[in-house]
Amino acid sequence: MLSDEDLAFLKRFVLASGSLKDLAAAYGVSYPTIRLRLDRLVEKVRLLDRRKRAGRFEKLLLTQYADGKLDEGTMRVLLAAHEQEVAEGGSGEAEAAERA
Repeated sequence: MLSDEDLAFLKRFVLASGSLKDLAAAYGVSYPTIRLRLDRLVEKVRLLDRRKRAGRFEKLLLTQYADGKLDEGTMRVLLAAHEQEVAEGGSGEAEAAERA
């Protein structure tokens, strides 16, 4: 799930014929800043492509990680906990309802 901002960046990248120097000038930022943005976007696409059948929660985690909003360790811990919960057939909500 690419954000509107990601799609706009990709559009500008294509229109700049893939020139990071031109893209940096268009955004008014440095080349390393654009390089980092592109690297994060590439990582996001790779992660989402590997997890085509992932649910919304997994995609959200992967997107947050690729955007640099979650560190890798935190992302892996949350993803593992989610996968375990799914494997056990629990949703958390059902368990809470049973206790009530």
